Amino acid sequence: MDKKFYLVREDVLPEAMKKVLEAKELLERKKASSIADAVQMVDVSRSVFYKYRDAVFPFHAIVKENIITLFFHLEDRSGTLSKLLGVVAAAGCNVLTIHQTIPLQGRANVTLTISTNDMNEDFDDLLVKLRGLEFVEKVEVVGSGA
Repeated sequence: MDKKFYLVREDVLPEAMKKVLEAKELLERKKASSIADAVQMVDVSRSVFYKYRDAVFPFHAIVKENIITLFFHLEDRSGTLSKLLGVVAAAGCNVLTIHQTIPLQGRANVTLTISTNDMNEDFDDLLVKLRGLEFVEKVEVVGSGA
């Protein structure tokens, strides 16, 4: 049977799942030497950890080997697309497609499809950088796939 996956915002996850994610991160970053240490550090039972460990993953772990499509609302200024692409390239992403609408009322929409195979940072960190650009009004993850 094929498993279905859903993208869920962190604030609606049950506390137990959040703690399992924290414990998994502690183990991945070698901040905890064992599962017992990790679950104790985040105050969750081992049974809860084992129940959810193979069912809940951070978004960056899912997209690490995928193709991501991002949709941007940008201010229409000279050089904005170049700066945006520079941030994407600095993260080690390969731009596969670009689609930009004609600017209307000082705004343009850009859709980027990127490969994250050689990405050198977490996808969440890249999103924070992109959203922090002064000319970016909105960034949406439209989809991802292999």
